[in-house]
Amino acid sequence: MSYYRDTYVEVNLNHIAQNIHQLKERLVSSKKIYAVVKADAYGHGDIQVAEAALEAGAEGLAVAILDEALKLREAGVTAPLLVMGWIRPEDAALAAVHDIAVTVFQREWLDQAGEQALERPLRIHLKLDTGMGRIGVRSEAELDEILPYIDERPNFQLEALFTHFATADEADTTYLEEQQRRFDELFAHFEGKWQENVEIHTSNSAASMRFPEKTAHFVRFGISMYGLYPSQDVKRERPIDLQPAMSLHSQLIHVKQLEAGEAVSYGATYKAQETEWIGTVPIGYADGWTRKLQGMDVLVDGKRHPIVGRICMDQLMIRLDQEYPIGTKVTLIGKQEDQEISADDIASRLDTINYEVPCMIGSRVPRVYVKDGRIVDVKNAL
Repeated sequence: MSYYRDTYVEVNLNHIAQNIHQLKERLVSSKKIYAVVKADAYGHGDIQVAEAALEAGAEGLAVAILDEALKLREAGVTAPLLVMGWIRPEDAALAAVHDIAVTVFQREWLDQAGEQALERPLRIHLKLDTGMGRIGVRSEAELDEILPYIDERPNFQLEALFTHFATADEADTTYLEEQQRRFDELFAHFEGKWQENVEIHTSNSAASMRFPEKTAHFVRFGISMYGLYPSQDVKRERPIDLQPAMSLHSQLIHVKQLEAGEAVSYGATYKAQETEWIGTVPIGYADGWTRKLQGMDVLVDGKRHPIVGRICMDQLMIRLDQEYPIGTKVTLIGKQEDQEISADDIASRLDTINYEVPCMIGSRVPRVYVKDGRIVDVKNAL
């Protein structure tokens, strides 16, 4: 479990488990949770998070692309797996042999996938587009084209119907209710003609936390499994006391004193106004700490210190309130004493959403996994 950088992400597996336990307590006991571990588990580490989520009570896993699902299978994960995005029809046999459920919404896709010799039935989740406008079946006529084709082929197994709500995290529920109405209409058409015993999943993190009474057979727990609220509206409501799983730390590798007028970093965009202590931290935009974060605070000794000068590819500089020893801890996301810098704070600075913040931290930053106060694993891509 070695790594050789002074910059690292810490992932608290207890917090992931706690977030899952809280949601399970909020849901009706018969409802199941699929943990969403796409995009390398939102930057936290797919295999480690998948194992922790399953141990905490998640019944299955959801990813975005087939490559992510295959990686989990190769790592020995045997739990139900769903690819929520489009896969190439020529890869249907590969998904089937690894018992990976796929998302389907096109008759043409079924035509091409059906030409393959499948060693085992291909598990299908039929996506309904009720207003997200991304992928999915939009009409009863499309259902009537797709469903008979699936029904007539024993190598296709329709396992579930699902949709995705576009505004479940907003205070105004008007559009959410409209999407639910559209889903109910399409499902009624399906149920009236096909009588298939299928599961339904419509609720994402926001919907499952805010409206647990409206959840179907299982929910997809994504951003909030990692301890982040999907929006400020949900954060204000606080239906669950989420615990952030990720923090980002580094340390001072150089401390120097600059005189008034001396410059820092490329372009000399920052000049000391008086005698100042400047510290160098080994993280930069190649690690995902984008140059737009110039001026953002970090924590040193429980106090806020600003990033000064342009952020470099591998390093950045901060203005210190005093001289600190080499090796002093620097926190970019997380807590020190009574101060905290959250993913929401970073997102606000970047004019984006908190989802993007953990995803943008590069793979060359080691992930250190902590459980019950001790390191249990390290993911070091290099």
